[in-house]
Amino acid sequence: MPEGHTLHRLAKLHDQRFAGGQVRVSSPQGRFAEGAALLDGRVLTRAEAWGKHLLHHYDSGVTLHIHLGLYGKFTESAVPMDDPVGEVRMRLIGGGRTGELRGTDLRGPAACEILLEPEVTALTARLGPDPLRRDADPDRAWDRIRRSQRPIGALLMDQKILAGVGNVYRAEVLFRHGISPDRPGTQLSYEEWQGIWSDLVDLMKVGVRRGKIVVVRPEHDHGAPAYAKDKPRTYVYRRAGDPCRLCGTTVLHSVLDARNLFWCPTCQPR
Repeated sequence: MPEGHTLHRLAKLHDQRFAGGQVRVSSPQGRFAEGAALLDGRVLTRAEAWGKHLLHHYDSGVTLHIHLGLYGKFTESAVPMDDPVGEVRMRLIGGGRTGELRGTDLRGPAACEILLEPEVTALTARLGPDPLRRDADPDRAWDRIRRSQRPIGALLMDQKILAGVGNVYRAEVLFRHGISPDRPGTQLSYEEWQGIWSDLVDLMKVGVRRGKIVVVRPEHDHGAPAYAKDKPRTYVYRRAGDPCRLCGTTVLHSVLDARNLFWCPTCQPR
């Protein structure tokens, strides 16, 4: 599932290309036909992301809400666009403020729906602070973490506590700060939380800027390659059974709340 930096990168791209002008919206697949009809010919005023949610705001007062889920993907294209291929849930074409027409196809999202303002408010209200948003208040997340007996590895993935952090950033930021994913939230210090938050802000900003996850510090970026082609080099994520880049201890794996968990037992002692 795409992590928060991917959605912020998409929001920035869509805001640059489509916001400020009328857009043509259709649903070649047909599953979003009614929603597309409400947006077609309207002005997209702005695009933004909140955690793993993408929001397109329109001059009519409605908002398009998209959650990519496991399989959702946007394909950007020049205009004129080719005939739709596959199950295209939504096709959007517009020129934004510049008038230079571009298009994008959305396939396989977990959610593609029209929301009214109260529904948008309800959606964002149930999400935790997003490290990539300027209006984020990290103390909101800290107030819940410090009172929870749940492992910090689970708390960081709970979108109601912290929005936008996925499995890669979770594993890597805990490694970078030497914190066991099993440590209860009540045993985390405020200084440790501040370090985690600040690191997430920096790392995820790099993800937005470069379009990929970069978590290994330059002085450690040697030795074993990435866990798969075109994937990020990591300290522990997807490296179970391999030696730790810092100490050589075997990286371990378990499952926490139905998600794969990776850590180094030496660098992240219980």
